[in-house]
Parts: sequence; C-alpha cells; structure tokens
Amino acid sequence: MPAPSFDAIVVGSGITGGWAAKELCERGLTTLVLEAGRPIDPARDYVEHVPPWEMKFRGMGDRKALERDQFIQRHCYACNEYSGKFFVNDRENPYTFDPAKPFHWIRGRQVGGRSIMWGRQVYRWSDLDFGANARDGFGVDWPIRYADIAPWYDHVERFVGVSGERLGLPQLPDGQFLPPMALNCAEQVVKEGMAKHFGGERVLTIGRVAILTVPHGGRAPCHYCGPCERGCITHSYFNSIGTTLPAARATGRLTLRPYSVVHSVIYDAARGRAAGVRVIDAQTREPLEFRARVIFLCASTLESTRILLNSKTPRFATGLANSSGELGRNLMDHTMGGGANGTIPGFEDRAPHGHRPNGIYVPRFRNVQSSQPEFLRGYGFQGGGGREGWDRVVSQPGFGRELKQALRTPGPWHFSFYGFGECLPRPTNYVELDPQTVDAWGVPALRIHCEWSDNERKLLHDMSVTAAEMLEAAGARDIAPFVDEKPPGLTIHEMGTARMGRDPKTSVLNAHNQCHDVKNVFVTDGACMASTACQNPSITYMALTARAAAYAVEAMKRNEL
Repeated sequence: MPAPSFDAIVVGSGITGGWAAKELCERGLTTLVLEAGRPIDPARDYVEHVPPWEMKFRGMGDRKALERDQFIQRHCYACNEYSGKFFVNDRENPYTFDPAKPFHWIRGRQVGGRSIMWGRQVYRWSDLDFGANARDGFGVDWPIRYADIAPWYDHVERFVGVSGERLGLPQLPDGQFLPPMALNCAEQVVKEGMAKHFGGERVLTIGRVAILTVPHGGRAPCHYCGPCERGCITHSYFNSIGTTLPAARATGRLTLRPYSVVHSVIYDAARGRAAGVRVIDAQTREPLEFRARVIFLCASTLESTRILLNSKTPRFATGLANSSGELGRNLMDHTMGGGANGTIPGFEDRAPHGHRPNGIYVPRFRNVQSSQPEFLRGYGFQGGGGREGWDRVVSQPGFGRELKQALRTPGPWHFSFYGFGECLPRPTNYVELDPQTVDAWGVPALRIHCEWSDNERKLLHDMSVTAAEMLEAAGARDIAPFVDEKPPGLTIHEMGTARMGRDPKTSVLNAHNQCHDVKNVFVTDGACMASTACQNPSITYMALTARAAAYAVEAMKRNEL
C-alpha cells in the first residue's frame, strides 16, 4: 500500500508548526501536521480557574511522581499539579549530558506544544542583533537583516494580537500593537526615577505580550486571572490551538495527526530531495511513512536537529543536510538570573488590579550607543512591582490572632529587575546522538554538551549592578542585588544547531530557512538561529516561519521544489 501523500508535511504543532500549517494551507497546499504527543481538549485540560483546595496536592503536585517522572521538567516553575501534564515524562524522553555541565531541556509534547505554557513575551529584533555576529566575529553573519523580516513581523503581529507601548527605540523596533496593559504605582515610580536619572538611555515600559487587551479576531480580551501556563479557555493569549491551527483547519486542507513520533526524513538520493518522513505511532508502535513535496521541521530546536542527525544517508553520513559539519553545533540559550530587588516606600492605600499576566521590560542599553569593554553584546530586564500578600507568613514571625489580623493588610510594595542576557554562538556547545540511549519509541536520544562562557557570566554580574543602580535612582529601600546563575536550557530559549548563513560551507540553512543541501526541507524553529540577541525569540520564529512558507509555495509554483 503506497504511503499517504501531501503537498507539505509539518513536523510539530507548536508556535512554528502552527504558523507553517496556517500559511501553507492558506496558500493552497494540502498539509499534514505530525505531532508526537496527544490531542488537547481545552474544556478538559485547561484548569486556570480551579482553586488550590480542589487539587489533591494543593497545586504543588506529587513530589515523588515529579522526582520519578519529571526530574528535569520540575525545574520549570510552571511544571506543577495544574500544568505538569503539558510537560514531557523524562523517563520516556531521555537525553544525556555531563553531570558537571548540566543542561535542563524543558519540553512539551501535545498538540500545541509549548505554545500552551510559553511566557508570551514578544520583542522584535533589530539590525543591532542581526548584524552582531558580523561585527564581533562570533558565529557566522546572518543572511538577513531587519528590513527582510520587518513585513513578516507586521504580518504575524496583526494576526497574533500583541499589546504594547511604542517607544521609538532603534534597538527594539516598534510593532503592530494593541493597547498596552497599565503599569502599577510602584512600576510608575521606578519608570519616572529611571527617566530622571538616565534620560533616554535606560527605559522602562510594560512588557510587549501576545495577550489581548481588546477583542481581536473573534477572541476575547484577557480578564486578568493570572495563571496563563495552565491554558486559557477564552483564547486571550496566543497559542496554536486557539489561533493558527483553527485557521489552517478552516481551509479544508489540514490533516492533523497526533501520537506521531517522527523518526527521520526519507531522502531520495536520485533526486537529491527529501521524499517524506518515517513515523512511529506513539500508541501502537507501528512504523509508518508519509510523503510530501516539501517538509517543514518545526519540532523545536533540539528535536528538529535530532531528526536531521538521525536521517543519515550514504551522502550525509553525519546527518541529513550536514555537508557543512555544522548540524548540532552552536547551541545557545539566554543566560538569566542577574538583577536586584528593593522596597518601594508609600502607596499603602493602593493594591494591584487583578492578576496582570505581564511585567515590565527594560530594553537593552549596554553596547548600544557606546561600547562596554568588559563584555560583548547585552541584556534586557523583565520583572515588575507588587505588594506582599498573605504568603509572607512563611518568613514573618508571629502566630495566632495577631498574625492573622496582620495578614489581612497587604505588605509593602516591592520591585524586582530580572535580567536576560545574550549567549554567544560557540561550536564547543553542541549536540550529538547518544550511541546507547533511546527514547520510549526507540529513537536515538541526544547527548548535549553546553556550558556558559565568561562573557555570559560577566553579563549576569553587570545585570546585578545596573539593576541596583536603577532601584536606587527610583528611591527604593533595602536594595538587594543578586546573581543566580541557572544552567543552560532552563530559560527555555534554546537556539542554534542548524543555523542560517550565507555560505553553505559554514551553515545549514539559507536566508529562507531552506537547507542548502536538500532544497525541499525547511527548518524554521529555534534551530535556525545564528545568534540569540537578548530578546525573547518566539515572535522572530513566527515571522521567519511565515516568510519561509511563502517562499516555499512560490518555489513550488516555479517547479523548483
């Protein structure tokens, strides 16, 4: 029986897979989306309004089960009794690393992928970012610049719905924004103090976030319930389940197949093209094949690279499309954990409105207008202000009636800056197939080699200094700088390993996310990134995916694919 055939196959149903499906279907292609995990029913699986006292473990989860089945995933704040079901079972999905150089790979395998529990922060890149490698010599030059992707940022933002404030900063281009969420009183104080002391060099704004503040595209605005990582029944925040996949389905050209673990890409040596993909049914373990004219790998950074590494052929002995030898190399993640906390005096008569699912953002200011000799690249801050609640009883002395009475009144206002810094691309940070370890479906697992360099550590230290300076400028008290170095992976912004570039000898993909060696294979998730900038990368993945899909369809019309 011949393998089912489609115009396009998309591997993965998350942020980039959903966008690939939408764009390819809307441009006329019959498209198969393969998802390794289960389907999601929002009415059953989204539990954002369930109170802790209705949960068996009060929302914290079964510690024994977490340590047994999710010993990596539990390091993510969102992996708890409510949303732990959206994270993989680590025993079924193993990978290996040197214990002295840990890498925390946070994954979600279900329809929607990690778009269900992502942080929703969306910031455009500028030519400061796209030109960084060429300026300082780390990595290879990006084959695109801001002008190439700007129209696709517009395209994506108009559909997604992004709330934010226009700033007019060259290092953080403005976008197509819905009305911004409001700063609270503590944040406004810090913003004004920064403006007074630092002028336009350091700027505080509300986060740019893929959450609706007004009705948009048939979706309701956010009602400030807070725990977005549990799912959003009103589809007020962007994920593929509530937006891109329904748009693809509306065309009548989408076939979505869950429980489909992609093993490898099928290569037709006579044509020098991919012919389809090999799949293992996650429930029956039955091997399957599907055929298509074009393949989009959108399985997430390391999963897409794992598929290519596992797709060995006589021509590509070290992985499909790896004539450059760069496949698997230059793994990156944002470094996080430098900053400062402080108390903002006053405003005892004010309280936050609801549970705003967003914080503040301070765009990069190091190595922008002037050079910082201690380190390359830069960082931005997230964070925000809030009042202490009843949970401060954990560290507050006292007991009985007096303690209970004291907790009826909120505590003082606090403010926190938390930094996210750029990671330099280095070939010594890489992934390879582990020769002995396989996952629950028999697919070879990855061995990950990754550690921070001195440059990333210097960024963390500088974050703690500048954060304290900004709090001091705002009149904060009890300022406490901190440096909390997290292992790579835990920021969940892993990038690289199949980078874009101008030269096929030093890169895997061209300017349209197309494999140099295998023209009908496109990789548009984080694997394609040649550097990390310091901004959250998801909006850039989405824009690159939409751009690549448009290019692929036009190439197919010209019979080039």
